[in-house]
Amino acid sequence: MKKLVKGNIALCEGAIISGLSSYFGYPITPQNEISSYLSRKMFELKKVFIQAESEIAAINMVLGAAVTGMRSMTSSSSPGISLKQEAISYMAGMELPALIVNVQRGGPGLGNISGSQSDYFQAVKGGGHGDYKMIVLSPNSAQEMYEFAYDSFDLAEKYRIPVMILTDGMIGQMIEPVSFNKTKKPKNKQNWILNGAKNRKPRSIKSLFVKEGFLERHNIKLQKKYKKIFKNEVKYELYLAEDANIIVIAYGIASRVVKSAIKLSRINNIKVGLLRPITLWPFPSKAIYSFAKTNKKFLTVELNYGQMIEDVKLAVNGITHVEFIGRGGGGVITEYEIFKKIFHIHNNSY
Repeated sequence: MKKLVKGNIALCEGAIISGLSSYFGYPITPQNEISSYLSRKMFELKKVFIQAESEIAAINMVLGAAVTGMRSMTSSSSPGISLKQEAISYMAGMELPALIVNVQRGGPGLGNISGSQSDYFQAVKGGGHGDYKMIVLSPNSAQEMYEFAYDSFDLAEKYRIPVMILTDGMIGQMIEPVSFNKTKKPKNKQNWILNGAKNRKPRSIKSLFVKEGFLERHNIKLQKKYKKIFKNEVKYELYLAEDANIIVIAYGIASRVVKSAIKLSRINNIKVGLLRPITLWPFPSKAIYSFAKTNKKFLTVELNYGQMIEDVKLAVNGITHVEFIGRGGGGVITEYEIFKKIFHIHNNSY
């Protein structure tokens, strides 16, 4: 059965059916539907909902709940996520699984409430301090908001890592048909949580390592985990890429506009395809490189002024040319602007 719902609401339902047991947040647009909806639903389900006094308080509550093994979540929009960065770094260092949702708005600064993709660097490069990573998922529909929220807790617990869903105001506010096709699943047993030490040895979870060499060994352990994630969890979508001479790289709402531009290009006999990263970290570098080796041209489309393009260029490794088109500050790029750029690339050799 399908229902017409906003992307933000679809995400809530995916998290709930996956076993969300505690939510901590603070209001900010364009993600307010998440906290508003969960304030009612979590009460009905006799789960924990707290509107904290600040974003900083909310993320630290998530940290505390995660230590006890609760499936815990917070959500915010761009500047609110900035305030959470210190605790996100702590959670990565403590190896705590949780779901963090960023419904991006235009920036920098307070910006506006229009959808944007200007928080890519913050999400995938480690917005806080230290050498750490999060798994970052990028939905491009309300259906994927539901599905990614459902999958996130299993992924977070599998690797003991924070998972971020990096979406934007357009996907969050867009009303689309969603198939609520998931079922409740048993919670994974965790042998590391802090739940009292009766009949067992005490445990500790921390990110403070002051003895000589202890922090370095912990970092080496984390890096091994990140390599394992990079090997096993890369996800991406290909659209008309098999015979394409030009590969467009785009994610989230921008990828939907790109598909329209590709259809327009194909009508004009220009063979263009899409590679859409679903995991922004781990990034589909190997897939991009495999296309680069066949002498494809590349175009990166983003709703910012050039962030993911750096990872695309690293993946291409200088083998072929990478072009860019983007808009920031909440501006939405059109399929005709993208088509004009594709037409230019098609008619020029580099």
